[in-house]
Amino acid sequence: MPDIEEQRRKVEELKRKILEQKRKKTEPQVSAEEQARLQADVESKRKAEGEARRAEEEARRKAEEEARQRAEEEVRRKAEEEARRKAEGEAMRKAEEEARRRAEEAAKLKEENERKRALEEARRQAELLAKKKAEEEARRLAEEAERLRRAEEQRRRIEEAKQKAEEARKKAEEERKKAEEAERASQGVSATIRQDFQVYAQALKQAWKDGKISKDEADILATLRSALEISEQEHETIQQEIQLEIYLQAIVDSWKDGAITPQDSERLDQLRDNFQISAEEHLRLEKQVRRDILKQRS
Repeated sequence: MPDIEEQRRKVEELKRKILEQKRKKTEPQVSAEEQARLQADVESKRKAEGEARRAEEEARRKAEEEARQRAEEEVRRKAEEEARRKAEGEAMRKAEEEARRRAEEAAKLKEENERKRALEEARRQAELLAKKKAEEEARRLAEEAERLRRAEEQRRRIEEAKQKAEEARKKAEEERKKAEEAERASQGVSATIRQDFQVYAQALKQAWKDGKISKDEADILATLRSALEISEQEHETIQQEIQLEIYLQAIVDSWKDGAITPQDSERLDQLRDNFQISAEEHLRLEKQVRRDILKQRS
């Protein structure tokens, strides 16, 4: 651009000189040398103007070329900017799609993990429930087996008690028959002997009151038998009667509330073992007691 300014300045200078020459033409004629000089100046100015025009055109052409290049550069820059922007937009879109895809995959993975955890928890709860049911079933079966065992034990004891009671009853019956025969054979026995039996029976009943006889009580009874001249056979007969009486009263006490408690049942079992009462005798006595209780309530 400084060249163009210089050319314009030269053109202005030439114009000024031309005007100066025109002004001088109006003045008186000058010499031939002066005219030649002026003509040379004019020619020089013309050439200068032509060069100036050519320079101006060249400068304009260069300016236009530069403008065109700058425009092309701007267009290229804008195209590159647009391409870069589009590439960035495409890259951002792809990045967003990738991020969304990964987020969806993460969400699916999380959902799958949560579903697996839920299934695992459900399976664990099912296993715990099955284990609990199995333990409850095993405990129930064990309780049932224990109940059956106790029932079988109770049945066995009842059978044994029945057997012992039956044997005791037969033995008592035999003893009773022997006693009757002895009584018939000794009709002359005085009332004092029967009173001795009553005294011994009271002592024997007191000793068997708690269901067992201690060593001291056995010694006292032996001394009393010796003093009252009571034989071993008479002692057995009286003792069986006393034991049946005590056992019958125990049954009455057990059934007074309408049902037998486990403690009452245990006490009756102990008395049956100690008194050697058979199961049949026990059932007979129990049936009699229950019948009497029902009669009293009705």
